[in-house]
Amino acid sequence: MGVASTGKTTLAKALNRKLGLPYIEGDDLHPKGNIERMSNGIPLNDADREPWLEIIRTTAEHMVAEQQGKSSSDNSSQRVGVMVTCSALKRYYRDILRGRCKAQGVPKHLESAMPARLATYFVYIKAQEALLRERIVDRQGHFMKPQMLDSQLATLESPEGEGGVVVVPLDKTTEEQVDIAIEELKRLLGELDFRTVEDRKDGEPEEIAVPEDVVHGK
Repeated sequence: MGVASTGKTTLAKALNRKLGLPYIEGDDLHPKGNIERMSNGIPLNDADREPWLEIIRTTAEHMVAEQQGKSSSDNSSQRVGVMVTCSALKRYYRDILRGRCKAQGVPKHLESAMPARLATYFVYIKAQEALLRERIVDRQGHFMKPQMLDSQLATLESPEGEGGVVVVPLDKTTEEQVDIAIEELKRLLGELDFRTVEDRKDGEPEEIAVPEDVVHGK
């Protein structure tokens, strides 16, 4: 998690080479209306974000429930889970992702598979504003506009001090960030008995392409 241009996707994919979890880019779950607003430089408000966050949580729950079913059938002892990139700027947003509260106005076709039973952990990329502005100006082909960084920084409520949060600094290399995250996750979870990417045939994280009907209920 973190504001735009902190490198969430880069870190998530590098970290996931150690964990081997199914991976979802949270931006892929934005309803079309949200993408249109952001593409036009219009910051999202809570009413825009709440259904998106609920979609992320519910999608993760259903994916983990499916993994648990497969693990039971093949007697696997490996930990199940899903990795998601998401800005998660407010404590309230993170509590939706944690399953602690239910957003209003979410699509009716989304039903929770395991409410409050799926533990959620955050890797927060902490950054200095000047460095962020340099990075976002250099970023090409993304719907996030430089002027929207002000809105994100104003919205950000640091997760530092909340339970289940790992903090990595933006000014470290990706490899250093991965090392910090792994050590802190071990402290929270114990040994990380996930299936590493080295165990996969293609050597890359399994990125999930989320179908339109998941987001829009078609």
